[in-house]
Amino acid sequence: MSDCNAYRRALLADPHAADPELALHRAGCHDCGVFTERLLQFETRLERALRVPLPPRAAVDSARVVPLRRRVRRGGWFAMAASVLVAAVVAGGLWLGASQSSLAADVVTHMGGEPLAWRRTDVPVPAAQIRDVLRDAHMTLAANADLVSYASSCAFRGYHVPHLVIQTASGPVTVMVLVHEQVVRSKRFDEQGYRGVIVPVAGHGSLAVLTRGETVDFAAVEGIARRVQASIVWGRIG
Repeated sequence: MSDCNAYRRALLADPHAADPELALHRAGCHDCGVFTERLLQFETRLERALRVPLPPRAAVDSARVVPLRRRVRRGGWFAMAASVLVAAVVAGGLWLGASQSSLAADVVTHMGGEPLAWRRTDVPVPAAQIRDVLRDAHMTLAANADLVSYASSCAFRGYHVPHLVIQTASGPVTVMVLVHEQVVRSKRFDEQGYRGVIVPVAGHGSLAVLTRGETVDFAAVEGIARRVQASIVWGRIG
């Protein structure tokens, strides 16, 4: 099993599953190992929360026994319902946080397959080629966009996504337009020699913007991401 999302769906269904394929994936995937650890910690807290102790039976006269039992039973169900709601919220947070971390790892892994894209050059990609690459994402670039020195439609997580390299004063910067990937907030990452940020784009998925090496700080990368986002002209999706 190489799909992190499939692993996490299986684990959320049964956090204690003993499937060898799950164990093999977990052993080779740092992010899924962290996800598993957090999920099991959450399961432990949830089990404690669900063990809601009922108050001791009050010494009351027979006329009040039934109403008291009804109140206790109803209080128990309210506590259980609250616990289940907390479980859903926390599990959702675990999923989103881990998925976002995994997305950054997948972006970095993809970079290893296209080393020639990082050349510093002042030769732009023909406008027609850029339009072809951006067509499936239903977007174009404004006339004032930075020079695009590389443009390709790349397979990524089951979709073809635009992969651009723009030339900036800080050097070449890669931009991946991930219209099928939703993130809840910006995420910085610094992995395997790449430094970058994934930013949400309301209604249009997200953008991954990254540089090589440590010569560009995160504030500069985030500034480039804002400039790229401002240069995109979106069309209708779907």
